[in-house]
Amino acid sequence: MRVGERVPDWDVTRWLGGDPGALPGLRGKVVVVHAFQMLCPGCIYRGLPQAMRLAKELDPEDALVVGLHTVFEHHEAMGERSLEAFLSELRVPFPVGVDAHDEGMARPRTMRAWDLRGTPSTVIVDRDGRLAHQSFGPEDDLELGLRLGALLGRAGAPCDADACEAPVP
Repeated sequence: MRVGERVPDWDVTRWLGGDPGALPGLRGKVVVVHAFQMLCPGCIYRGLPQAMRLAKELDPEDALVVGLHTVFEHHEAMGERSLEAFLSELRVPFPVGVDAHDEGMARPRTMRAWDLRGTPSTVIVDRDGRLAHQSFGPEDDLELGLRLGALLGRAGAPCDADACEAPVP
């Protein structure tokens, strides 16, 4: 996927902690997706804590944080029952989808559709359902905050390719 392209819907087998619905139905909100595996050290120590902080700080009217458990190794150890316990122990405050996996394929469906290289990965979808940012590896808090601030600051201001119009008071 390239920045500006429409983001395909996630393909999950189950939602834990609530079902946010289909990605196209979330237009109007900025969506931050944290793709992780529960046995990934970078996810456990950096990615998930960052996503949990974002979920507490962002206004749910404007933005949504979603987890995507996208397993490409150690499938037997990272089943749904283990994931449920993991999310409960960490008190993860946002919905987590289990990325659908095709037998014989190394990477799960959403991971392939979104061209994710590994975990942790961060995907930010803008209010129009287009890719605003995608990264592999831990995100810098300040850089991520600035990206989100820029996207969230555009609420209600109509934009085209050349300019954004200020709302009339």
